[in-house]
Amino acid sequence: MQRAAITVFPGDGIGPEVTREGRATLALCAERFGLQIDFIEGVIGGGAIDRHGTALPAESLRAAQASDAVLLGAVGGPKWDDPRSAVRPEQALLGLRRNLELFANLRPIVAHPTLIAAAPLKRELLEGVDILFVRELTGGVYFGQPSERRVGPAGREAVDTIPYAEAEVARVTRLAFQLAQRRRKRVTQVDKANILATSRLWREVTHEIAAEFPDVTCEDVLVDAMAMHLLRRPRDFDVVVTENMFGDILTDEASVLTGSLGMLPSASLGDAVNAHGGRVGLYEPIHGSAPDIAGRDLANPLGTILSTAMLLEFSLGQPGPARAIETAVTRVLDAGLRTADVRQDGCTVVGCAAMGEAVRRELARIAA
Repeated sequence: MQRAAITVFPGDGIGPEVTREGRATLALCAERFGLQIDFIEGVIGGGAIDRHGTALPAESLRAAQASDAVLLGAVGGPKWDDPRSAVRPEQALLGLRRNLELFANLRPIVAHPTLIAAAPLKRELLEGVDILFVRELTGGVYFGQPSERRVGPAGREAVDTIPYAEAEVARVTRLAFQLAQRRRKRVTQVDKANILATSRLWREVTHEIAAEFPDVTCEDVLVDAMAMHLLRRPRDFDVVVTENMFGDILTDEASVLTGSLGMLPSASLGDAVNAHGGRVGLYEPIHGSAPDIAGRDLANPLGTILSTAMLLEFSLGQPGPARAIETAVTRVLDAGLRTADVRQDGCTVVGCAAMGEAVRRELARIAA
């Protein structure tokens, strides 16, 4: 029997509610598909700041490093929002990415047919949308130095730095091409090469990597044009690869194609291989901690549940259970169950826990 260690960081806000449903879904998969999963729960983010004075306690980091994969809820909230604070919840995410060497963030954007009416765009634009964003995660402006505020001759000023090395670009673009080979064999590389030196490096290295994959077509799109194309012709894109900040912004924009941030999973992967032959990874919904609805059973757990499907596929080498979870989610949506964020006329609105239970009922039927 395959045995895996999964560290769970519920985090802040709605994080504990959605990870509860994700963990229960993984536990059911273990039961029905002959797996054994050992769960280790840790604390990071705002809760860790309150308890330990740091967003990423050493004990939590050690647990993550010893695991096959990490499942995360969300971090942050108004209590810790002071940008002048030396300790902030988001430092936990940066610390995990850096210490686990997670350089690629995968964000699938799929327009479920039954949710198209919940999105703000016309149906004809959304039918068939299936995009996989591959965002570089450990370089660029979020990590560049110097990054500081200072006083100059003309008063207050600030500086941020965007560094990228050839190897950083090559490893994430190579992964994007590998993933495209399993999909529709198209890669779109997004940059700002008409202005930025780092973008010109990205374009150059991407073309070199593209030569290794003659069966995959590659195109370059400027980031401002891409922001428009996502809303005017989203069906045209398959795998989209880009640098850290552009990926952060574009994937949030693309979330409107699905009707709600609550629907979207993500995987952050590195090159390290675990005992199962999969990549060590961190899995989380892309939404935030939503403190305004925390503790009210209003959160949408589907982004987290779909993140567990990615965990099974990429870290545990279990595509069968992963597809079973995705099918269960689709069946629940087709049956007309909705959380409040994707409320539609004629559908039944349920809470976070009830939605998770409904998915597991379908999963149990699929795996019977």
